[in-house]
Amino acid sequence: MDTDLTAAYDRCRELHRRHGRTYYLATRLLPAWKRRHVHALYGFTRYADEIVDRTEDLPPTERAARLDDWAGRFLAGLHGQPVHDPLLPAVLHTIAVFDLDRDDFASFLKSMAMDLTVTSYRTYDALLDYMEGSAAVIGTMMLPILGSADPAAARESARHLGFAFQLTNFIRDVAEDLDRGRTYLPDEDLAAFGVTRADLLAARRRGRTSEPIRDLVRYEVTRAQAHYVAAAPGITLLDPASQSCMRTAYALYGGILDEVAAQGYDVFVRRATVPRRRRMAVAARALLTPTGTPVVVPGPPPAGDLPPVHGVDSRAAYRAALG
Repeated sequence: MDTDLTAAYDRCRELHRRHGRTYYLATRLLPAWKRRHVHALYGFTRYADEIVDRTEDLPPTERAARLDDWAGRFLAGLHGQPVHDPLLPAVLHTIAVFDLDRDDFASFLKSMAMDLTVTSYRTYDALLDYMEGSAAVIGTMMLPILGSADPAAARESARHLGFAFQLTNFIRDVAEDLDRGRTYLPDEDLAAFGVTRADLLAARRRGRTSEPIRDLVRYEVTRAQAHYVAAAPGITLLDPASQSCMRTAYALYGGILDEVAAQGYDVFVRRATVPRRRRMAVAARALLTPTGTPVVVPGPPPAGDLPPVHGVDSRAAYRAALG
C-alpha cells in the first residue's frame, strides 16, 4: 500500500481504538489482514457521526453543509476521482477489495443527515426506518469482511445484530442524547408508560430516574434483547476465524444491558459500562470456544415481569422484534 493509504488505515484504527473500546477489543481477535478493513468501516461511520454530533456549536445549516461536502468527496471517490481526505482512501479501498454494496453507504449517510433535523420518532417502526440506515447496513457492510459460507442466511442475523447494538447504545445514552436535543425511545413507548420528554429532562437534571422511566427502560431492554436473540444464529454461520470476534462483541454489547439492569434500569445515575476485567474474560472465553458452538442468548422476560402498562407487554416486544 502507498503511504497515503497506510496513513488512512492508521487514522481509522486510531478512531476505532479511541472511541469504540468494546468493538475494538473484539476486532483484535480477527486475523490481522481483516482488522484494518473493520477499522476502515468504523472510521467511516465514526467520522460522519463526529460531523453530526461534535459540531453542536455550529448552526444546523453549517453542519449539514459539512456532511454534504464530506459525502460528496466520498461519492466522488467511488467514481474513481482523486480524494484528499485523512481516512476516505482506506474506506474506498475496503469497498473495492470486498465489492461492498454502495447502497448501504448511501443509506447510512441518509440516516446521518436525519440526525440534523429529526429529534424524536413517533413509533418503533419509524425508529426502525432510521436504524435501517444507521445500524442494519453496518451489519451487512461487515458481513463480506467477516466472511460466511452462507452469506444469504447470515444476512438477516447481521441486520438484527446492527439493530441490537444500536438499541443498546440508545438505552445507555439516553442522557447524552437528551443533551443533544434528541430522544430515540419512541414517543408511543413514552406515552404508554406515562413518561414525557419533560420527565426525562427532569431525571437528567436530578441524576436519578423515576419508577415509570425505570419500567420504560426495562421494556426497551427487552426489545433490544429480542434482536440479540434473532442475531445469534448468524454468528455460527461466519468464517471460523471471525467467530470469536463476533462472540465477544455480542457478549460485551449485551453486557451493557446487564449493567443497565444491575443499576436498576436507571440510565441517569451513571453511564453503564462493562468492567475491564469482564471484557478481558469474555474475550478469552470466546477464543477458547470451539467454532460452531451456539451462542448463549438472553432469555425471554419471565412470566409476570413488566406486566402490561396501557397495553404495552414486554413479551410482545420479543414477538414483534422477531417477526
